[in-house]
Amino acid sequence: MKSAADRLRLTAAALAIPLMLGCGTAHMALAQAVSGPAADYPMVLGAPFAVGGVTYTPADTMNYDAVGYAVSDAEGGGGISGAHRTLPLPSYVEVTSLDSGRTILVRLERRGPMEGDGLVALSPGAIAQLGLSGPHSPVRVRRVNPPEAERALLRNGQQAPARMDTPPGLLTALKRKLGILPPAEPKPELLAAALAGKQPPAPVPAPTPPAPAPKPVVRNTTPMPAPRPPAPSAPSAAPKAVAAKAPAPKPVTPRPEPKAPAKAEPKPAPKAEHQATASAHSTAYVVQVGAFSTRANADKAAREVGGTVAPAGKFFRVRIAAGSQDDAKAALGKAKRAGYADAQIQRAP
Repeated sequence: MKSAADRLRLTAAALAIPLMLGCGTAHMALAQAVSGPAADYPMVLGAPFAVGGVTYTPADTMNYDAVGYAVSDAEGGGGISGAHRTLPLPSYVEVTSLDSGRTILVRLERRGPMEGDGLVALSPGAIAQLGLSGPHSPVRVRRVNPPEAERALLRNGQQAPARMDTPPGLLTALKRKLGILPPAEPKPELLAAALAGKQPPAPVPAPTPPAPAPKPVVRNTTPMPAPRPPAPSAPSAAPKAVAAKAPAPKPVTPRPEPKAPAKAEPKPAPKAEHQATASAHSTAYVVQVGAFSTRANADKAAREVGGTVAPAGKFFRVRIAAGSQDDAKAALGKAKRAGYADAQIQRAP
């Protein structure tokens, strides 16, 4: 027979088996949760730190949007990840190349860069997807909240679908914000007024086109034909007693009335458009598309808008020649449609 102590040990062992199985199941469920969406939480900020004498304080900034330079980060391998100095870890950002306009989604997983003036450090896989060629490339970094399907791709080291390319006009504004393009040149009349301390001149209204000449009313001047006279009745037969018949009178044929000559239609008065054209061609105009720090960028802009490149100090100016205000307006519209929102009309020197 088993003693009371043996029975107690067997009972404790029987109770311990379900507990052990339950603990193992909970551990497996926890591991599966951490590998899914829960891997993005909780987000970590961390304590302030200094790089190059500048102190950075991590903060949960939801509408973060900045321009700077992207540098290479050896960590991350082929995954699409990056390092940032202040945004929470992990968090997701859209990184745009200011050279090509291409935009990709990146998962921030590390603090950095820990030296230099870089805004963000990208893994080799992120640099390849973005198409950066240099070790110090201008970029835009904007925090976003992507859907779970794209988050899962980045957590697994895969690429999320590329975003829509940034238009040239916005790229120009971002480059000016970063300081790699000069500010837009003011209009000559505004600059002269500012230097003289006067109010800027009022804009000159566009000339009103002349009203078209009224069309003459054409009337039908063809005369109506004269009515024909009734045919003469046949003479009655002579009485039998008369020996000789009197000759029948000849019918009188009426002469047709002469037709009145048709009046010549008045010619419409010539339009006065040639006067407006002559006055418009008396002054030449140019459309100032922009000024560029490199000749390559200026040539590219000139090809897009059909303009010419002229050096101006340290910059290269792109202009479109126009012989009239109408031509200048058409050229200005073409430049703006090409993405050069700061283009403006100027009088030729």
